[in-house]
Amino acid sequence: MTGTSFLPYGRQTIEDDDVAAVAAALRADFLTTGPTVEAFETAFRDKVGAAHAIAVSNGTATLHLAMLALGVGEGDVCIAPSITFLATANCARYVGAEVVFADVDPQSGLMTPDTLAQALARCGDRRVRAILPVHLRGDVCDLPAMRAMASAAGAVLVEDAPHALGSIATFDGVAHPVGDGAYSAFASFSFHPVKTLATGEGGMLTTNDADLAARARSLRGHGMLRPAGSDPWWYEMPELGFNYRLPDILCALGLSQLAKLDRFVARRRALTALYAERLQTLSPHVRLASRPDHSDPALHLLTVLIDFDALDTSRRAVVDGLKAHGIGSQVHYIPVHQQPYYVQRYGTLDLPGAQTWYDRCLTLPLYPAMADGDVDRVVAALARVLAL
Repeated sequence: MTGTSFLPYGRQTIEDDDVAAVAAALRADFLTTGPTVEAFETAFRDKVGAAHAIAVSNGTATLHLAMLALGVGEGDVCIAPSITFLATANCARYVGAEVVFADVDPQSGLMTPDTLAQALARCGDRRVRAILPVHLRGDVCDLPAMRAMASAAGAVLVEDAPHALGSIATFDGVAHPVGDGAYSAFASFSFHPVKTLATGEGGMLTTNDADLAARARSLRGHGMLRPAGSDPWWYEMPELGFNYRLPDILCALGLSQLAKLDRFVARRRALTALYAERLQTLSPHVRLASRPDHSDPALHLLTVLIDFDALDTSRRAVVDGLKAHGIGSQVHYIPVHQQPYYVQRYGTLDLPGAQTWYDRCLTLPLYPAMADGDVDRVVAALARVLAL
């Protein structure tokens, strides 16, 4: 790989105007709790079509706040797919609720109405309060079906959507930007550097419920309220909250990045289309993860499924081989139900879809700064490593 730059599986795109926006915020009066926070929230709200947006310190905090705002707690059950990052399940445990893991479609990695039905059946007569569909890679779950199932169970949907900013789902002929709140109580986003929009760390909750939005805002800031008509210094804390604020400095970066979202999304889609074309030469042993018909994703992750057994190789050998060619890769994800904490709590679960997905998945480089030739380089290296 001498003379050739390393291609990570994902990375931020930071340009001169982003740096200038942060520098301007550093020179402003407020480094935190200032007007740039509200400006970022308003712009984000308008972009995804939600009534309210609440900027938060990171993506995990958004999920924790959603559970708190919904009043999820001891004796409640939340359903989460096993193929996701740890935070999706952990947010339920933070508030004392139990987690029931749903299996996934082994070809897409998504929780489906069928796997949700199986998880609901395993809940028995316990009270299900929240169901957390994960829009894995950027592909959108079947939200109308899941909302109907959640309503029948007395629960609500909380969309775990850090991968799906810019994705569109069409249901009954209507196109919905992820985060518009048409089917969920909350949608959660992350602005970690490898995500579509980067603030370093950071996240956003969107909702169409004014009361839930107000509660999330209060819980974000220690649970503090300032009653109308009170003295200017007066505040009250009727319940325990957290310091989950996102400072103006990072919101300034978020605003600058948000102005480029359409360009970032268009580039991700163009690169994905190029991958789809080039990977046909490696079929049937390598193929892109499946996409539901209703989903028009702005992929955050370019995940392929590889038949390692048929190729008489291992994923570790492929990962190491790609690295030797200057190409990074990653696995999304290790099934959460197999983590030691959850095995100790719930025992060993048999979720065959999640296992099949995990056994074959590998994430390849995808980010807006990639050139078309980088896709050719990745696919050629993969072909060499797999001897195809």
